[in-house]
Amino acid sequence: MLFHTFASQDERRKFGGSAFMELQKCRQKPGTKLEKILSIETIAHWKNDSLYVYIDDMEGFYALYGKIFRDGCYQNSERGMVDCYGVNYYTPEQTARIARALAEEKPADFQVLLDWLKTAENDNGIYLLGL
Repeated sequence: MLFHTFASQDERRKFGGSAFMELQKCRQKPGTKLEKILSIETIAHWKNDSLYVYIDDMEGFYALYGKIFRDGCYQNSERGMVDCYGVNYYTPEQTARIARALAEEKPADFQVLLDWLKTAENDNGIYLLGL
């Protein structure tokens, strides 16, 4: 299984410490400036409603989902392929595109991710937070 959820952060720590990429909902208000959305002071890691990818599964994630998660915005405001070690931000429009691509391509474990993305529809996009 590529994607993990945890009932508590203690459960996450027991499973794999901090060796995870985290898919997290962006809870900034619509219209928030990109520099604030990407600010380290704004992003708080380890949310209980996040989806996690364990370090041992990162290559598999990248192989299956790398192209689907293209064009995320990095902290320097540039865009590109998934940065597995940094911040990647996806706007609500990009998040909807990701959901459509998942439904069409159906990569391994896609349903877990697709269901999670549906819970983020009212948020201001999502983050993929690297190690």
